[in-house]
Amino acid sequence: MKGDMTPVDEMPVAISARLAAYVSDFDYAAIPTAVRERAKYLILDSIGVAIASTTYDFAHRTLSGIRALAGEGDCSVIGMTQRLPLRDAVLMNGMLVHGLDYDDTHLGGAVHPTASALPCALGMAEHLNASGEKMLAAYVLGVEVVTRLGLAGAFGFHHCGFHPTGILGHFSCSLQAGWLLGLSARHLAMAQGIVGSTAAASQEFLADGAWNKRMHPGWAGVAGITAAYLADAGFLAPSKTYEGRFGLFKGHLQEREAQVDYEKILSGLGETWELMATSVKPYPICHFLHACADSAVELKRKHDLRPDDIAQIRVVLPKEGLPVVAEPETSKLSPTHSYDAQFSAQFVVAASLLLGRFGLAELQSHVLSDPQILQMARKVKCAADTASAFPQFYSGGVTVVTTDGREFTHHERINRGAGERALSGAEIESKFMFNTQLSTTLKHADALRDHILCIENHSARDVARALAKA
Repeated sequence: MKGDMTPVDEMPVAISARLAAYVSDFDYAAIPTAVRERAKYLILDSIGVAIASTTYDFAHRTLSGIRALAGEGDCSVIGMTQRLPLRDAVLMNGMLVHGLDYDDTHLGGAVHPTASALPCALGMAEHLNASGEKMLAAYVLGVEVVTRLGLAGAFGFHHCGFHPTGILGHFSCSLQAGWLLGLSARHLAMAQGIVGSTAAASQEFLADGAWNKRMHPGWAGVAGITAAYLADAGFLAPSKTYEGRFGLFKGHLQEREAQVDYEKILSGLGETWELMATSVKPYPICHFLHACADSAVELKRKHDLRPDDIAQIRVVLPKEGLPVVAEPETSKLSPTHSYDAQFSAQFVVAASLLLGRFGLAELQSHVLSDPQILQMARKVKCAADTASAFPQFYSGGVTVVTTDGREFTHHERINRGAGERALSGAEIESKFMFNTQLSTTLKHADALRDHILCIENHSARDVARALAKA
C-alpha cells in the first residue's frame, strides 16, 4: 500500500515473512518455459559482458586485491583462470558483469537484476554442486525479487543518493542463497532481516568516475550469502525488514517513503514474471542515454552532419535521469574516465553525432580526450523530456540546430532494447560473440554460448568451470 494510505506496518504479517513463504515453496517447474528461455539469454548477455571486462585494468586490479586477502578457493571466476573462495568469487564475478555498465536493466525497477542475481546463483550453485536447473531457478528467483523491490521504491533511491542495484540486491541474494541452502520460511525471513544492516550503496562515484559502482552487485551477493548462512545457524534478525520504523524504505528514503508502493513487492509474484520486462543494452552507457544515443546516430546517418555545421544541440531525456547523466554540467563536459563518459549525456551525444556510433571503443582514453568531441559536447544542452514514456520506457531525443538556422530532430519514445523493441535472441548472441572475442577465440565463444543455452543439461559446477578461462 502507498505511504498515504493505511500504514503497512499495521499488516499482521511482515513483508519479509510473506516473501519467505513464497520462496520456500518456489520450484523450477513453476517457471514458464518462455521465462526459462529468456533467462538463459539474459545470462548469455551478462557472461559476454563479464568476459569483455577481463580485458580492462579495473578487473585485474580488483582480482589482485581480492586474492591478497582471500587466497585460493574452489569457485570459478568468469573468463579468468584463478579460483577464489565462494564469497570472493561472487564479488569478483559481480564486478565483471557490472564493470562495463553494459549489463541488463529492469527499467521500471531501475535496477540491474542480473548483476547480482547471476553471480550469487552461479557461486552458490557451484559451491553446493547443485544442478543446472537449480542454478537457473535461483537466478530467476533473484531477478523477480530485486525488480519488485525496485518497482516499489519508485525511483526514490537515486534521488536520495543511493544506487538501488547495490542496495536491493542484498535482499534478493539472501533469498537466492537461502533457497539453494533449503532454508525454512522462518530462516529465509531472518536472512532478509540480516541484510537490512548491510545494504548501502552510495552514488558518490558519479562525482569523479570512481569504481565503487562496479562493486555494488557482487557485494550484495557477499552479504546475501553471509546472511543465509547466519540465518541457518539461528542468528536473530528484525522482522519488519522493509516496512519497519527504520526498515529499508523509511531508512533510506526518509520523506520520499510516502511514495513507496509496498504492494508491488508481492503483487503478481509467481504469475507476472518481471524477468520478461528486463532490457538488454545495445550501448555500454547508462540506460537513461540509450534513446539519445540512437537519436544522435540516426541524425548523423540521415543528414551527414559535420561539426562546423552545428550551432547547438538540444537533448531531452527523463527528468529523473538529469541528475545522473546531465548534472553537474561542468563535470559532464570533460569526462576523465570511462565511467564519467558512460554517465555524460553531453559526451555520449557529441560522440554519437560525430562518429555515428557508440561502443566500447568510444570509451578508450584517446576518444575521451578527442578535442572535436569535447568541443561538440559544449554545444549540448539537456532538459526534461515532456513527451517521455518514463518509467515504462526511457524515452529521449536530440535536436540539432545548424549554423544556417535549420533544425533536425529525432525522438525515440521506446528505447531500443525495451518493450516491443527488445533485443532478439539472435541480437543478444551477436553482442555476446563480439564481447567474448575481445578475450577469447571464436571457437571457444561458440562453445560457451552452447553451454549457457543448455544450462539445465549440466551441473552448475560444470557450467561455472566452462565459463572460467582454461
